[in-house]
Formats: sequence, structure tokens, C-alpha cells
Amino acid sequence: MKKLRVAVIGAGAFGRNHSRVIRQLEDVELTAVIDTDLERAQQIAHNHDTRAFAGIDEALGGFDAAIVATPTITHESIAGRLLDSGIDVLVEKPIAASAAAGERLARLAEERGRILQVGHLERFNPAVTVLENALTIPLFFEVHRLSIFTPRSLDIDVVLDLMIHDLDIVLSFTKEMPHEVRAAGISVLSPRVDIANVRLAFASGCIANLTASRVSTEKVRKLRLFQPCEYISVDYQRQDAIRLAIKGSDIGFEQLPVLRGEPLHLELTSFFEAVHNRTPPKVNGLQAANALRLAEAILAKIKEHTDLVSETIRLRS
Repeated sequence: MKKLRVAVIGAGAFGRNHSRVIRQLEDVELTAVIDTDLERAQQIAHNHDTRAFAGIDEALGGFDAAIVATPTITHESIAGRLLDSGIDVLVEKPIAASAAAGERLARLAEERGRILQVGHLERFNPAVTVLENALTIPLFFEVHRLSIFTPRSLDIDVVLDLMIHDLDIVLSFTKEMPHEVRAAGISVLSPRVDIANVRLAFASGCIANLTASRVSTEKVRKLRLFQPCEYISVDYQRQDAIRLAIKGSDIGFEQLPVLRGEPLHLELTSFFEAVHNRTPPKVNGLQAANALRLAEAILAKIKEHTDLVSETIRLRS
């Protein structure tokens, strides 16, 4: 099989990780690292024995698929240009700066007959895969995603930075959009929302409570799912899943078998298989746009709450 030629666009932390994993894969060749900061692109290219470019135009014709790991605000213009040029694309999450932009990219990919996958990495976490296979009728989710503060991704709110992973997973499990959204959040160490709590209610009766914070003293990545007669707890970091189930008068406890692996490796392998086989990607543009649309609704609710608190403080001061 002819090797798939791949470009990584964006030479930041995500771009470095994608480049590292691509070099580990068979049947894939990293042929370009592209960044407007040419020196930074050259550093990555040198480490992986490939070429660096300052712009896409210089490199077009030298790759068949691309990873877009640039700031969110640039996703639509860059991914759109690539799709228009006949390139299959994996774009980092969130898919674009708005759900409407994400939907435009999804439609463009369909019109051009291109693969568009979105980097919702946790979908490829082996523990999440096990949970997906154990799913029956989801009734209640409790999700916590907490991080220690870093200056990374401060151009977007914590909902778009961290929580969107879990929104995508909940939507993929419930297969419906919520009919009710309640949310609150505050800024702590940045001008954006740094901690948020959300309650989602679905027409099926399922409820999801989600908390995301990037001002925690510890890193926590946990999802708990309750469904008829059982409870399953997933730890994303440890990649393990524990099930507590009621069978008759007995309560059974078991560790579900998880075949551990690096989610990024699994994500990229899945993307390149979709490109080779021309099959739908696991996380497509419309799914990612739905997760983003929900995130936008959550941020709107957070703003309502913030405005209410500000008015209360004003009246009482």
C-alpha cells in the first residue's frame, strides 16, 4: 500500500504531539510541518526528518491528508481551504469558532467528498470504548474534568477547552440534544470562564451533571454513568472502568477489561483508516458542531447567571 502523505499544520504543543505519533505509524509519512512561525515549524521538522513551511500554498501537492492544530479562530479558514483543495482533514476540537462555522465545514466536506474528522480525543480513550460497549439505557451522568491552571488555551472558555470533550461523549451516548440547559460559571485566573457547572435534561428522562475547572489543585478526569440496575465509573486518566450491578438479590462488583493505549495514537489510526478506506470517521463534523452548539448554549446560560449575580451585587452594595 502506498504511504499516505500527511501534513501537520500548527507547530504548538498539539502539533508536536501529532507529529510524534504520525512518525510512529506504518503506512503514513509526515511530509510537512506548516506554521507561520517558520522557526518553530523547522524545530519539529528537524526532529522528525521532514520539511517545514511557513504557509499552506508552499506545501500543497506534497500531502494527501492534514492535521489542523492551529488556534480555534483559524479552523474554518484553514480546514475549508484544505477541503476545497481535495485534502482530507482532522481538525482539533472545537471544530471551529462557532457551531455555524462547524456546520459549514461539515457540509463542505460532504460536497467535496472529503473525510473530516474532529479531534474529540476522549472518544478514543479505551475506557470510554468499554463504557460505550456496556451502554444500555443511560439515566444519569456525573462528570468531573478538573485541571491545574496553565496559560494554555486561555483564548477560549473552560467549556470549549475542557468540558466540550464530555459534552461530545454524553451526546454520543444519549443520541439526542438536551431540551433543558442550566449552567453557572465564573472567571478566576483569566478573563474567560475558568470553572463551570452544568445540568442537562433530555427528553428521554436522562440527566447529566458536568463540572469543568482549570483552576483546580489536582487533575481529575472521571465519568460516572447510572443505568437500569447498574452503575459504571470511568477514570479517563487511569483508563479503567468499574461496574457495580444488581442481579437478583446480589450486588456484583467487577473491573471491566480495558485494553489500554494512547488515545492520540488510536485517534490518528482511526482517521487514517477512514482516509484509506473512504469510510465515515468516528467523530464527524456534524457531531462536533452539535457539541459546540451545546457549548454555546451553556455559555449563554452562564452569561445570564453572571449578569444576575452582577446585578445582585450592584443592588446590595
